[in-house]
Amino acid sequence: MTKGNQITPGMTVKIDGEIYRVESTVKVDPGKGAPFMKTKLCNLMSEKVCEKNFKLDQMIDEVSLLEHHLEYLYPEGKNYLFLDIDNLEQVEISPEIMGNSVDFLKEGIELKALFYGDVVFSVELPQFLELMIVKTPPPEGDNVQVSGATKKAILETGAKINVPLFIETGDVIKVDVHAREYIQRV
Repeated sequence: MTKGNQITPGMTVKIDGEIYRVESTVKVDPGKGAPFMKTKLCNLMSEKVCEKNFKLDQMIDEVSLLEHHLEYLYPEGKNYLFLDIDNLEQVEISPEIMGNSVDFLKEGIELKALFYGDVVFSVELPQFLELMIVKTPPPEGDNVQVSGATKKAILETGAKINVPLFIETGDVIKVDVHAREYIQRV
């Protein structure tokens, strides 16, 4: 438990059964009435941001999220099955939690997941992955001579990104997963 005047950005708190990350805090002294902390909170399940005020002496439930390292195994129905590398237990994660990360999932990829108890709140892929191009059209017409020209390519995970014209089917490339961009040929 922590007091309202001790809330700082980056903390994780539990309010009415929901888990929030504190995005920002401002101490407000209205002149009339008691001062309070005005906060901006992000719900970790829905990613919705809301504002909430706390009295300076109000007790708030601070929680700790645990980071686990997971290895992707395979899709399980609508969910995705992972192996928790730390304790060798299997973990199912819903598509809602996975978000756009599913575009870069392939067997054996390791990622970080934040847990509160047995509930996964977020996942984070490594920033860079090496993936194979499974389909890309040959360069066409005037684009062949244009410096910096790109074409669409489909990766082995099903993700589509733009790549330089010299990249061909079967090439392995380094991809910035967060920016969804080509980095270099491996």
